[in-house]
Amino acid sequence: MKIVRFIYQRKLFWGRLAGETVTLLADQPFDKIKFTRRKLPLKKVRLLAPTAPSKIILTGLNYRDHARELKMPIPQEPLIFLKPNTTVIGPGAKIIYPHNVQRLDYEAELAVVIGKRARFIPQQKAAKYILGYTCLNDVTARDLQKKDIQWTRAKSFDSFCPVGPWIETELNPQDLKISLYLNARLRQNSSTRNLIFSVDELVAFVSGIMTVLPGDVISTGTPPGVGSMQRGDRVSVEIEGVGRLDNRVA
Repeated sequence: MKIVRFIYQRKLFWGRLAGETVTLLADQPFDKIKFTRRKLPLKKVRLLAPTAPSKIILTGLNYRDHARELKMPIPQEPLIFLKPNTTVIGPGAKIIYPHNVQRLDYEAELAVVIGKRARFIPQQKAAKYILGYTCLNDVTARDLQKKDIQWTRAKSFDSFCPVGPWIETELNPQDLKISLYLNARLRQNSSTRNLIFSVDELVAFVSGIMTVLPGDVISTGTPPGVGSMQRGDRVSVEIEGVGRLDNRVA
């Protein structure tokens, strides 16, 4: 099932996307998904980021092939960091290139959307707390990241977290092709089978540190091929079984 969040006639709605038709939900999809009888054509709505998280938790260096590319050792535990929710934008929205940034990078990632409030989730029960999966672009000011050592400023500018285009609720994340295209040219190409820490491991690890809330996002890291973007570029994250997230740099 594809869950979308969108604007129609200046109002915010949630819905289920099937083909080119959106069936409206009675409420947010976290406690229980309830459908209405109201349907809209997809072309009549404006898709937003499919979740409005209280926080976004991301993972660094979580692909074996990316670690080999960087000639770095495999981490012994997940390396996590945060983005504020003000970084989130949806499909088609513009990534803003800050005036004080010299290099702006893309990072394609598979992201997990949490469905229930939880703390200390056992790894073997992680799936029960996941609403679904979506595409994420961990936009990074690389020059500031290197300058600051810690990553908060480089990761936290407004618009630095494109998410979407929807949440796919029926998906096995263990072996999905993940790609990134810059101006229609393939730049990243790997599979989630190369993850060092699995989705279930990450959900358990993160919830052992902080309470996760419905709609929160846990992103799983980026594969090799990270590179820079310029103003006017079109960047697309594509994940097998999920979909394609398109944004432009402005």
